[in-house]
Amino acid sequence: MKKSPDAQKILILHASVGAGHARAAKAVADALALESPGTRTTVVDALDLARPLFKSAYAQCYLDLISKTPALFGRLFEWTDRRPGPGALYDRLRRAVQRWGVNELADLVIGGGWDAIVNTHFLAPELVAALRSAGKFSAPQLTVVTDYDAHRIWVHEPTERYCVASSVAAASLRGRGVPAAAIAVTGVPIDPSFSAPMDRGAARRALGLSDGYPVVVQAAGGQGVGPLGNIYRALLASEVPSEIVVVCGRNEEGRRSLTKIRPPSRHRVQVLGFTEKMRGLMAAADLLVTKPGGLTVSEALACGLPMVVVNPIPGQEERNSDYLLGNGAAAAANAPAALTGVVDGLLSSQARLAEMRRRAGELGRPRAAFTVARAALELARGRLPTAT
Repeated sequence: MKKSPDAQKILILHASVGAGHARAAKAVADALALESPGTRTTVVDALDLARPLFKSAYAQCYLDLISKTPALFGRLFEWTDRRPGPGALYDRLRRAVQRWGVNELADLVIGGGWDAIVNTHFLAPELVAALRSAGKFSAPQLTVVTDYDAHRIWVHEPTERYCVASSVAAASLRGRGVPAAAIAVTGVPIDPSFSAPMDRGAARRALGLSDGYPVVVQAAGGQGVGPLGNIYRALLASEVPSEIVVVCGRNEEGRRSLTKIRPPSRHRVQVLGFTEKMRGLMAAADLLVTKPGGLTVSEALACGLPMVVVNPIPGQEERNSDYLLGNGAAAAANAPAALTGVVDGLLSSQARLAEMRRRAGELGRPRAAFTVARAALELARGRLPTAT
């Protein structure tokens, strides 16, 4: 019996390496639920189907590299982004280790009866592509690149559609041999709540923030990495009276240490842990001080929120930072010690802040999750060409 147009099964795969990939996966799933309520969508963390040793090593190695040896991570990032020679040893070893590590994922992919697969991390699409090349699986796949440039590790053929954040990422994929017809500049999928405008005054009142102070939000990502204390002290040193909201993510030790710092009387301060209120905080803020992770950047741009980027991870976050700076949506403080002057300069110039807000708004794609969801539905319904 032929399926109805809304009876598709779509598998969304991510990997819990940082919080952004999971947030992007959930955003696509939420948009699919709104776009096509009859579609059966399953979201899976690929690492939940991995061998315990592989799962712990895969996530912990990344966190250790970015927190303890970021320069080494940056060098590895650039080295692995180069075009490999025929039969490159690194690629062969990576594929072999990953096939061993996530062996149960193959059973889910092959046996699930999926009409399409959506990936928001680069671990799963390589396995899916290998299964398709071996004739063990035939459904199409779509890969969402969650940063503003595309590293070579995202490219795995066959893949029908790559959804990217920017024209820079699209050009990188074309340079790696991906056909232009397979690339769509959609933006990074963020929570559908960002697609509806939110009044700044209402957002401030809901969060107990004052209308009489500029609001500066310090964000450190879901894991709360980076020099939280140094950045916080630099904001407290600002001469412009402000309401400073610090979001420490899951770094509870960092949150507790910040609460012990006494702010000067000219500022109002809130120190938060992990919060579900980032949508409201971004609507309420005048300025976001943040590491330039792909999801955080995309949420800020969707709100037209100017940024000061600090402490980017060498590699993908440095490229995100370059994109924001080149488009006038952010300023940079290359060290916490420089942050005070940058923030004072911005908060003292309403014209400059307004121009940055305009440029951020032009880059924002608040409905990216819906655009990706529609592309996934088109794939599942067989309305897009299949890669060979």
